[in-house]
Amino acid sequence: MNLLEVRQICKTYGSGEAAVHALKNVSFSVPRGEYVAIVGESGSGKSTLLNMIGALDTPTSGRVLIDGKDTFSMKEQKLTVFRRRNIGFIFQAFNLIPELTVEQNIIFPVLLDYQKPDRKYLEELLAVLNLRERRTHLPSQLSGGQQQRVAIGRALITHPALILADEPTGNLDSQNSSEVIALLKEASKKYEQTIIMITHNRSIAQSADRVLQVSDGALSDLGRCRE
Repeated sequence: MNLLEVRQICKTYGSGEAAVHALKNVSFSVPRGEYVAIVGESGSGKSTLLNMIGALDTPTSGRVLIDGKDTFSMKEQKLTVFRRRNIGFIFQAFNLIPELTVEQNIIFPVLLDYQKPDRKYLEELLAVLNLRERRTHLPSQLSGGQQQRVAIGRALITHPALILADEPTGNLDSQNSSEVIALLKEASKKYEQTIIMITHNRSIAQSADRVLQVSDGALSDLGRCRE
């Protein structure tokens, strides 16, 4: 069963001769639990596409269905709750709250939803992410790789069906990049989560199950990387 369905997504900025067609009739589907990399040159439209999938921006036309639900047919309040509970975001800039500890940053989305954290799952994540000894540290006391692991934990804590990662290794060295990618792959397998990752690094893209390419707003499927 497909967790994600992207159907004929178009995004145009401006109008007339000044119009910029950021996305042109993009369609694809992703089965539950698949790990997909999206590659493309800077300005190709890949980040715009990720924003559409995550319902952070609205398409000019087209639909996005997550677990059979049409996100753009939802009213704003319902969409906000749906996004918080079903989509985990991992950004290149980490976006951690500087005043909160590692543990507080990870559980923040749960508290934002007025829920109680699953302490057993939290401990499991801290162990998987190798952050148990850093749980009371502030972001300023962590390395870049550790901060990105906190961001991954924050994305996973709500048990989202879909993880969207925008250049998650962009600010990391090669060793930390490898560790982050390994963690994403482990999450995809262990927690049966679907991962869509944007990357400009072709070698990192090869770690995914399948690679999509965006060029001048159009999408092509480069096929499976491994069986």
